[in-house]
Amino acid sequence: MSCFELTHESESSLARAGVLHTAHGDLATPFFMPVATKGAVKFVEHPDLYKMKVDCLITNAFINYLKPGLQIIEKAGGLHKFFGWDKSLFTDSGGFQLLSEDFVDHVTNNGVHFRNPFDKSVHLITPEQATHIQNTLGSDVAMCLDHVLHFGKNRLEYFDAMVRTTEWALRCKESHKNNNQLLFGITQGGTFLDLRKKSTLALEAMEFDGLALGGLCIGEDPSTMHNITEYSKRFIAKERPIYLMGVGSPLEILNLVERGVDIFDSAYPTRMARHGRIFTHKGPLLINRSLHKESFTSLDPECDCFVCRNHTRAYLHHLFKTYEQNGLMLLSYHNTYFIAKLMQEIRTAIKENNFEKFKKEFEQQYK
Repeated sequence: MSCFELTHESESSLARAGVLHTAHGDLATPFFMPVATKGAVKFVEHPDLYKMKVDCLITNAFINYLKPGLQIIEKAGGLHKFFGWDKSLFTDSGGFQLLSEDFVDHVTNNGVHFRNPFDKSVHLITPEQATHIQNTLGSDVAMCLDHVLHFGKNRLEYFDAMVRTTEWALRCKESHKNNNQLLFGITQGGTFLDLRKKSTLALEAMEFDGLALGGLCIGEDPSTMHNITEYSKRFIAKERPIYLMGVGSPLEILNLVERGVDIFDSAYPTRMARHGRIFTHKGPLLINRSLHKESFTSLDPECDCFVCRNHTRAYLHHLFKTYEQNGLMLLSYHNTYFIAKLMQEIRTAIKENNFEKFKKEFEQQYK
């Protein structure tokens, strides 16, 4: 039985709805995963995530391997029990850390020589080791180790990274031993469509449980990301869930759902909240601006979250300007809720064959 069940398809776009079956529950798609790098979403507690009907988080396998370490997590009974989270979990292999010079010593065909940010020691993480770590952690979905490059590299560099990613994907699949865990491959190829095609066809042939489009949303023009997504989708089987890594803005989620993407993750909502950039149905709001000092309306009159029902812009402006940590907690709650509610509305619109109308109305209001 396939882990992914397609239930609805839009009549006028590539948008679709379905169900991803995991060991810790069924996930209605499209869905968004808040990022819990070290086991917690910044400034948002687990009970609040449950109330928002967030059904899945993504955490970082490499970071958890370093601290608290595999031995402690195994003693606790796996990631779910250690985190106190009984819904689904994805684990990123650590490939995203290749974009940070603080984490990378060097890369070879054998694997990535990661630098431990806590004590500066160097750890060789091979595809086999990355898979073993995730098997041990017991996440619902493990991601293959991939070689992601910064935006703007030349064709040869993208080609080398694509070939390496393909070889690593096969090694991950061959070493994957946890039968309760799904395994997703990650395509690469930069902005070159022919490389994207080669990468997608190669990984599609390996029959992973799902495919992620990697190396996007890191500096390229949005239209380029859209084109690569649409192009790559041509070579992916209909029954394969598609995951675009690193996208968390409302408008981009809508644009990519329209192009057939099923799964998203990003630290963007909570990171923007910590910088005072707040999602509303009328577009982003900057809570630090002085015009909010005496504004006794809610952040977003159309939002029914706890924050909007109980607090004013003036109060939240005051907390933010005085560096009160509770302010960051309330703003992070609102932004996370806004995206979770948006995903629910997207799924409903697709099921009612109303997605394009919903998207158009949302965009007109948001802009």
